[in-house]
Amino acid sequence: MNGPLKKIMVYIDGTEQSITAAQYAICLSRTANAELTAIYVVNTRALRDLVKSRIFLEAEQAEYQQDLEADADRYLNHARQLARQKGVAIETLKTSGTVHTEIKNKINELEIDLLILGELSTIRSRRDEFYNESERAMRSAPCSVLIVKDEDRVWEMYESLT
Repeated sequence: MNGPLKKIMVYIDGTEQSITAAQYAICLSRTANAELTAIYVVNTRALRDLVKSRIFLEAEQAEYQQDLEADADRYLNHARQLARQKGVAIETLKTSGTVHTEIKNKINELEIDLLILGELSTIRSRRDEFYNESERAMRSAPCSVLIVKDEDRVWEMYESLT
């Protein structure tokens, strides 16, 4: 591994934008000959907030968390399949907690050089801005951050990767 990129991490949250980011990360990892890690964080902070505001009962919290854990496994498996199709090794991590904090901790722990995120959603209110975990991860990451846009172009790049 030569050059400034030795370790890349992509954040997957189940959105189309994060899958596009994963495709871009696979292409970049292959081109840069860099290690690739995909991370999915089960947002337990949001679950606690839902219980605290009485939107969920405690019993519902456990059931919903199981659903989120299953989603995490499904999306990480999808990222693994995308990477395998292009001959790229990928490590997948599933963790839980506050999303931006977990991402920051794993970046430090694994000595990641670049965090790749999907395109940020449009902020419609201060509340949305406060709870946008991708944006918080972008701002708190101790490494460079790349925001992936243009889904069609990324798809073409991914498909042409041999």
